[in-house]
Amino acid sequence: MVIWTPETTVIKRDGRREPFIYEKIVMSCLKAGAPPEIARKIATKIFAKIIMEERKEVTAKELTKWILEQLRQENEEWYRNWIVFDRAVKRRKTEEELKE
Repeated sequence: MVIWTPETTVIKRDGRREPFIYEKIVMSCLKAGAPPEIARKIATKIFAKIIMEERKEVTAKELTKWILEQLRQENEEWYRNWIVFDRAVKRRKTEEELKE
């Protein structure tokens, strides 16, 4: 099941825009090591935040920050897995970027 809100757009790091897709958050959390029920719980919290704040746009950086906060609350290892993956595969210094 794919849940997305047509009125919420994600602004990617390169400036491209795409619709918010709930399942992308679930998949990212699964890749970090979270089990399916926790991955969906995190995605639901972020989806609810977007709805409550009536956000029409959200940046990829904001989403990353919110997801990492949730992962860290659930399990520090999952948070670290995300950071290591971003550094090794995507060549990003995510922790440093989020402090900016």
